[in-house]
Amino acid sequence: MPEAPEAPVVADRVPRLVGPVEVVGAGLVGASIGLACARAGIEVLLTDVSSENVRTASGLGAGRPRRPDDRPQLVVVAVPPDHLGRVIAAALVDGDAVVTDVGSIKSGPLADVADSAGAHRYVGSHPMAGSERSGPLAATAALFDGRPWAITPHAAADVEAVELVEDLVRLCGGVPVWLTPAEHDRAVARTSHVPHLLSALVAARLAEAPENHLTLSGQGVRDVTRVAAGDPRLYGQIVSGNAEAVAALLTEVRDDLEAMIAAVSAGDRAGLELLLDRGVAGTRSIPGKHGGPATPTRSVFVAVPDHPGELARLFADAVASEVNIEDIRIDHDPGRPVGLVELVVDRTRAEHLLGSLEERGWTTHR
Repeated sequence: MPEAPEAPVVADRVPRLVGPVEVVGAGLVGASIGLACARAGIEVLLTDVSSENVRTASGLGAGRPRRPDDRPQLVVVAVPPDHLGRVIAAALVDGDAVVTDVGSIKSGPLADVADSAGAHRYVGSHPMAGSERSGPLAATAALFDGRPWAITPHAAADVEAVELVEDLVRLCGGVPVWLTPAEHDRAVARTSHVPHLLSALVAARLAEAPENHLTLSGQGVRDVTRVAAGDPRLYGQIVSGNAEAVAALLTEVRDDLEAMIAAVSAGDRAGLELLLDRGVAGTRSIPGKHGGPATPTRSVFVAVPDHPGELARLFADAVASEVNIEDIRIDHDPGRPVGLVELVVDRTRAEHLLGSLEERGWTTHR
C-alpha cells in the first residue's frame, strides 16, 4: 500500500467528535482517554476483557460499560500489541464507527486490516505518553496534555476519519504529529525501542556483579538503565512487532560497537573520541522543552540532608534566586545521610544560582 502524504492541520476547524467514544481496553492509556473525553463532555463506553478494569475505570468517571445497543461514533483500541490487529478488525466489522488504536506499532495493525471492507474507517495513532504505573487506577485526564500524539493515516483512509482522530487528539490535550505508518515505526525504533534494548543490555551486566562493585553505582548508571525495568513481556511484543526497523538500527549500533571495541583495544584515543563526539552530537539533536531547539544548560549540584522538608527548602531557595529549573535529578549517597541534588539550569544562570544558594547556607559542588 502506498504511503499517505502528510495531512494538513486546519486551523479553527469545528470539532466533529461528538461521541459516543468507545474505549476498548480500560488500562492506563485507555482509561486516561476516557477521563479526558469525559472531561470534555463526551460520552464514553468502556469495553475490556477484565470486568474489574471496566468497574474501576467506571468508578473513576472514565465512562460506563458498553451495552449491546450502543453505537459509538469513534472506537479507540487500547489493547496490548499482540491483540491490536484482531481487535481493530472486530471493531470495523461491528458497526460503522471510525476506528483508531493507540499502539506503539503502526505498520503491523494496518497490514492486518488493509484488505478488510472497512479499512477506510481505520486511522492509526500513538500518544507519546505513559507512566511507570499501569492499570486504570494510574489513569489521569492530564496524561496527554502537551504530549506529541502521532496520527498515521494510510492512503485509503477517509478524510472524515482522519479528522475525527485529530479531534480526539486535540480533545485529550495532545499535539498532533503527522507521519505515515512506516515513518512512525522507524521513528519509535530510533527514539524508544532500540534505546530500551540497549538499556536492558547495560542493566544485565549488573545482575550478577559483585556487591562491592555495585556500591560504586551513581546517577549515570541509574539514568542509563532506568527504562530497562519495564515489563519484558510487553516490550517483547512491541519490539517483535517492529522487528524490521529495530533490526536495521541494531545493525548500525553493532557496527559502531565493533569500532569502539577496536578503538579501546588498540588504545586508539582519536578513534574513540570520534565515536564519543557523535554521541554528544546526538544528545544535542534532542528537541528542547516545548519542542523548540535545545538550549545550553549546566548542572548545579547541591548537598541536601536526608531530612523531611529539606528538599522543599531547596526548591524555595531556588525560586527566590529567580532562576528557572529546567530539570532535576537526585543521587543518594549510600555512605552519608545526604543526597546530591542536580539542578539543571540555563548555562548563563548557573553561577548566579550557585552564589544565591551558597548565601543561603547550602553546600554546592562546582
